[in-house]
Order: sequence, then C-alpha cells, then structure tokens
Amino acid sequence: MNMNPMILHESSRGFDLYTAESSLLRNRILFFNEEVNPASCNTLIEYLLHLDMEMPGSEITVCINSPGGDVTSGLAVYDTMQMLSSPIRTVCTGIAASMGSILFLGGEKREMLPHTKVMIHDPLLMGTSGVKRALELEKEAAKLMETRSILAGIIAQRSGHKLEEVLAKTGEDCYMDAEQAIEFGIATGICKKFY
Repeated sequence: MNMNPMILHESSRGFDLYTAESSLLRNRILFFNEEVNPASCNTLIEYLLHLDMEMPGSEITVCINSPGGDVTSGLAVYDTMQMLSSPIRTVCTGIAASMGSILFLGGEKREMLPHTKVMIHDPLLMGTSGVKRALELEKEAAKLMETRSILAGIIAQRSGHKLEEVLAKTGEDCYMDAEQAIEFGIATGICKKFY
C-alpha cells in the first residue's frame, strides 16, 4: 500500500496534485507516529512554528502514536508547544507511551480515541556500557533523578495531582485507557472528530 497517497483536487487554476500529509497540514493537523528522537522532534517543531506563524491563535491538532524515546528532544517539543500563540490540541491515536505521554500532555485539550492508551513511568537509564567508576554511576543516578523530577512535575501540573501522587504512579509502567486517563487528569476527553 502506498503510504504517501496523492490526492487530485480541482480548483479554479485547474488540477492540483498533493499528498494527504500536505492536505492535513493545510487543515492544521499534524501526525507524530514515531519514536521521540532529535530528527523527529526537530521536524515536529518546524511544523508547529510554521503553523503558528502562518495563522497565530488558530488551533493546531497534533495526533500522537509514539512509543516514546529521547527525553531532551521530547522536552524541546513540549516547551515549544507551551510558547506558541496557537492553542495546541493533542489526540492520542494509538499509544502515547513514556516520552510520548509528555508530548500528549503538551496540549491544552488532550483527547483520546476510545481504544487508545497512555503509559507513564519513571525515566530509564539507557546505554550504560562497560566498566563504570562509583562516582560516574553516582553522577548518572543524580541526572536520572533530576529528569524524574522534571517529568513528574509536568505530569503533576497538567493532571492536577500532587507530585507525590504522580511519583507513586510512575514507579512502574502505568497504562491507562481513555476513561482512566480522563479520570486521572492526563486526558481531557474522548475525541469525537478530528476537525
């Protein structure tokens, strides 16, 4: 199946051929369906800035289906969402897991399709290899705990829960369906329509 279908549209200028992605972009709908990494996040930030400059104050919808990934890159997207003059609406279209859940929390309106899931948890220490000295491990642990506080703080702020409640939830992988996410304050509603 062609994953980038072309659409033929007749206008006063004749016929135009464009992709489904460009049609959605014109309607201020973005899809983030991949791992959170520097390349994917830079692209998303570029689109968000473009749409904000094009029509400041008009809602942008970001559909998220992501397993998570790089914290630093994800926080760059989250911070960008908070700075825009356009309101951000996020829609979970599969799973918003780990750092994907933080991107989901970037929206003022946070909607989920009825059978989607959100997963929150403490950050993981990835890529530890070889022999480490005790002081190196101590520094890595301190950075990890700082990241834990930052992410839990975002979840607490957006959900309306106390930090201690969030830290208790994120000690293990915590999966929530749409209703549970609404009850916990991560989501604000069920998505009824995309536009």
